[in-house]
Amino acid sequence: MDSGKQLTSTLAVAVFTAVLGSLQYGYSLGVINAPQKVIERHYGRALGIWSDRMAILSENTTEEDDELLSPGKHPDVIMYWSLSVAIFSVGGMLSSFMVGFVGDLKGRVKGMLMVNVLAIAGGLLMGLCRMWKPHIMVISGRAVMGFYCGLASGLVPMYIGEIAPKAYRGALGTLHQLAIVTGILISQVLGLDFVLGNDDMWPLLLALSGAPAILQSLLLPLCPESPRYLYILLNKEQEAKKSLYRLKGSYDETSDLEEMRREKEEAAKEPKISILSLICSSVYRKQLFVALMMHLSQQLSGINAIFYYSTAIFTMAGVAQPVYATIGVGAINTIFTMVSVALVDKAGRRTLTLVGLGGMCLCAIAMTVGLQFQNNFSWMSYVSMSAIFLFVSFFEIGPGPIPWFIVAELFSQGPRPAAIALAGFCNWTSNFIVGMTFPYIQAWLNSYVFILFAVLLLIFTVFTYFRVPETKGKTFEEIAAIFQKGRKKPAQTPKDNCELQQLKTSTDA
Repeated sequence: MDSGKQLTSTLAVAVFTAVLGSLQYGYSLGVINAPQKVIERHYGRALGIWSDRMAILSENTTEEDDELLSPGKHPDVIMYWSLSVAIFSVGGMLSSFMVGFVGDLKGRVKGMLMVNVLAIAGGLLMGLCRMWKPHIMVISGRAVMGFYCGLASGLVPMYIGEIAPKAYRGALGTLHQLAIVTGILISQVLGLDFVLGNDDMWPLLLALSGAPAILQSLLLPLCPESPRYLYILLNKEQEAKKSLYRLKGSYDETSDLEEMRREKEEAAKEPKISILSLICSSVYRKQLFVALMMHLSQQLSGINAIFYYSTAIFTMAGVAQPVYATIGVGAINTIFTMVSVALVDKAGRRTLTLVGLGGMCLCAIAMTVGLQFQNNFSWMSYVSMSAIFLFVSFFEIGPGPIPWFIVAELFSQGPRPAAIALAGFCNWTSNFIVGMTFPYIQAWLNSYVFILFAVLLLIFTVFTYFRVPETKGKTFEEIAAIFQKGRKKPAQTPKDNCELQQLKTSTDA
């Protein structure tokens, strides 16, 4: 029986269990959006900005009066609200460097099980926020949840990539991104006012961020450990065989064991390179620059401004039911992630990234025009709304999923872990910057806020056109040769070969 074409129930359970972490990541990313005004009111009460008497009176006031009474415009509330949104990324920034350590410490399965403690703790902090100061409890819970998600965003694709049969490795690997956008959509639906996004139930809405961790903790003991982890890192061939049998059923495992043996030999030939060595090395500088710019283009495109603040943006655009429009964004997000899955191995990484960035740039301009002239022409609100939907669609076609896996294609076995760690840190850091500063930028630029993102998107589009190579169907050696071409003219070979040899020698020592 062909070992490369087997899908068993055990494999299905293992993949489903793993992507619960991705679902949790997506839910945590989107859950803070819909109940923004409700949470701001509670922050205002806790800070003494909105007195109890005003809170009682406002229940029977008009929308105009409620706007005046609302603490959402107060600088302290804006600060705490922005911190509630952005602190999630701080946790991810700190934990992104620890993915390899946690995954190798006790294995991929036990690693995911251990970090679930963080998710449950974060959920409890937010769910019990009314017992103390809600703004402090929510910010603390979001920080802990972000720390968990930084680990989960690395451990989940690592585990799935190592247990998936070769024939299905690409399809199963994309379930990580699909689970993320599905989690965002679920959070938006549950965030509706008549579901959980109301004055009474919003702590439960935030607490559910930790719910998938409970289910995952119950299922993880049923999941086999990664055969590659057992064979390559622990030298446990028999246990690796048992894991293969559980994942693929009864079959001839010779080819899989031979593949892992070759992978182990290749890993031994090329030493692991530290993060500091990678930063200082000119040998990998071009690849690293491309990898970091790809991740910057993902986060500084303005997409998280849409995810975090879409309800407020739709309100500004004059949409009557902004929450439902936000759910529409989530649905579009999910659909076009599946479109990207179908296209990425046909059209190529570079092409889809160019189409996505260029399309987002035009949509950002259209968004700005719609917001600027909506008072003059009522139909301009539809232009703004359509631009947001298309903005998200273009993002998921290329700039959304591609940066996560192209880093692994740009680097060989030795520098790859360090490159992934740096790219993850860059991603989470820029995510934090956007989340923390967007309300202030929006208050400053008002309807011109997306012109800033349009300029950045134009820069990233030009950079991608001139500097990012197509990696589809190429070996690591062929990709490395593309970057080395530009180094030939300035006197490349002796110095660079010497530097690479010194780098490897120092790493071995």
